[in-house]
Amino acid sequence: MHPLHTLYVMETPKSAHAIRPLPPLSTLVRHTARGSALAAIIIALSLGIGTLGYHAFEHLPWLDAELNAAMILTGMGPIDHVQTVAGKVFASCYALYSGIAFLSTVALVLAPLAKRTLHRLHLDMHETRRSEPA
Repeated sequence: MHPLHTLYVMETPKSAHAIRPLPPLSTLVRHTARGSALAAIIIALSLGIGTLGYHAFEHLPWLDAELNAAMILTGMGPIDHVQTVAGKVFASCYALYSGIAFLSTVALVLAPLAKRTLHRLHLDMHETRRSEPA
């Protein structure tokens, strides 16, 4: 089976408070790399959609269309003024989509680190409770 399809299946805990150990650092690196690769694909596709849209609806040269798409995708705003009605509709839809795409890619990259941090805090909290006298 491909390593990306493997699931970590733990045996049923003997108590409701059983704590899983912190996975190795290599797991964090692997999950972060996978999220980063998916984020890069989303960004590339989004940039392609924007470039095609600005080229088709605003009749901008390819380089200018790509520049406008990149600036919208990063939240900086367009470079060229939108002239046509179709271009304005596309630009508004693309800007809304770009905001969602940006937040999604940030989540994909940072989620493994956030999960590990929360897991670590939970383990620390559990160890603190165990060391307290009953």
